Amino acid sequence: MKIGLQISSFTWPGGDAAIGPTLARIAETSDAFGIDSLWVMDHFFQIRGVGNPEQPMLEGWSALAFMAAHTSKATLGLMVGGIHYRQAALWAKAATTLDVLSSGRSYLGIGAAWNEEESLGLGFPMPPLGVRFEMLEETLQYCLEMWKGDRGSDAAFDGKHYQATRLLNSPQVLTRPHPPILIGGGGEQKTLRLVAKYADACNVFGGPDQLAHKFEVLRERCEEVGRPFDEIERTNLASVGFERESVDQIVDRFGMLAEAGVQHVMLGLAGVSDPATLERFGRDVLPKLQALEPRAI
Repeated sequence: MKIGLQISSFTWPGGDAAIGPTLARIAETSDAFGIDSLWVMDHFFQIRGVGNPEQPMLEGWSALAFMAAHTSKATLGLMVGGIHYRQAALWAKAATTLDVLSSGRSYLGIGAAWNEEESLGLGFPMPPLGVRFEMLEETLQYCLEMWKGDRGSDAAFDGKHYQATRLLNSPQVLTRPHPPILIGGGGEQKTLRLVAKYADACNVFGGPDQLAHKFEVLRERCEEVGRPFDEIERTNLASVGFERESVDQIVDRFGMLAEAGVQHVMLGLAGVSDPATLERFGRDVLPKLQALEPRAI
């Protein structure tokens, strides 16, 4: 099983001035221990369930570029990007830039978005959900055109939401044919259809039973479009806190995810800014989780 670390809070000892050095240390330590991937949220206010809106939040692509400079092995991505925050060309160019600067370690993590509070607060236009799904599909089509060949496409793009006359992309991505596309969400009628049609990975919420069901639905969606189900990496979000569980309990819980068919878990680690906590995870837990064998489904 692959294990990623999602950093969802930057409320750390030392205040705002300590965010940079602390994030650099977390990235360097995680990479040294062999964590497979590093992720940040694509938000501008802290989200409910993690903290209050006033707590520190970094812009995602900038944070990933910073983390790329402090790592050499882990892949990097947004968990997941909100479609209405950027134009289609910027999605393609940002993912390309990260891929080039990280020597081919970029994901394009993207979804239909949900956070109305920060969108209204900062003035981002937030169309209805159905329109955001249209924008998401067009953006995926646009990115794939940008990633064609040596320098993208000279053909015009004429979509409902995005129009362009030349999809030039220079430099081109190092990851070929393109950085893996990860779509977040488990909606059975729209999201999983987009996964089957365009994505290289999905991120689905829920426990083992719900995950097993969603993966079966994804298999059906793949059959509908003639796509091999096994081409899509199956991922899940989880959390780990040593104050709540023993190492054995953590391994058992992740073993249930592996049994449900999860191949890559992105986890939030409580107390990640404490060097002792991160080192304990890397030493005592990470090797055991990476040794889990996801069930073939």
